[in-house]
Amino acid sequence: MSEMPLLSDLDLASLLCSRVCHDIISPVGAITNGLEVLDDEDDEAMKEIALDLIRRSAKTASAKLQFCRMAFGASGSAGAYLDLTEAEQVARGFIGDEKVKLLWDTPKETRPKSEVKLLLNLLLIAVSGIPRGGEVTIRMADDQFSATATGEGAKLPEKPASLLQGEIAEADIDPRLVQVYYAARVARELGYAIDLKLENSALTVVAHRAGGEASQADPEHEDTAREV
Repeated sequence: MSEMPLLSDLDLASLLCSRVCHDIISPVGAITNGLEVLDDEDDEAMKEIALDLIRRSAKTASAKLQFCRMAFGASGSAGAYLDLTEAEQVARGFIGDEKVKLLWDTPKETRPKSEVKLLLNLLLIAVSGIPRGGEVTIRMADDQFSATATGEGAKLPEKPASLLQGEIAEADIDPRLVQVYYAARVARELGYAIDLKLENSALTVVAHRAGGEASQADPEHEDTAREV
């Protein structure tokens, strides 16, 4: 397995900024459209529809920004620890309740910021494996974190897997892939390795101590994990 390419700090910052902008541009654009309708429309029913669009879009934009702040940024909290209950709330706001159901199974405690960032980034990778929606279960036990996504059409995300295998060149890391690259960088700083495995209709993303072997996230499945 080849080594994953190493982006410069400047390139990593630029790509992450592009990723965040990509995540919030749609709801912000919808807010703008709603405001334009309010300015130009006299029909009260249309104004109410526009206000509803603005409310929903503002809520979505806020949820996405809060998630990105915790998953990629310094999160603004004092000290070097984050509350897992707060991380759960942020994750639920980001995921919503329309397409993906989130099950959160972690201790009610504070953990180092980098560990919480890694957990949230595992969530993003897992969600990318169920394009039709489904259920994602988050677990944190001892020195192993996991995100298991189940749903119709679940798949192993090819480009993220290739990136983590060192099969994608530095020049090909774009704003979509930078999140997976960032997760790998955070994991490496913590001394962790990331495994991906696809079993039937379940994709599991596991972070465990490098050099160790990931335990089975679900004892009913016995297939070998694919380490990346």
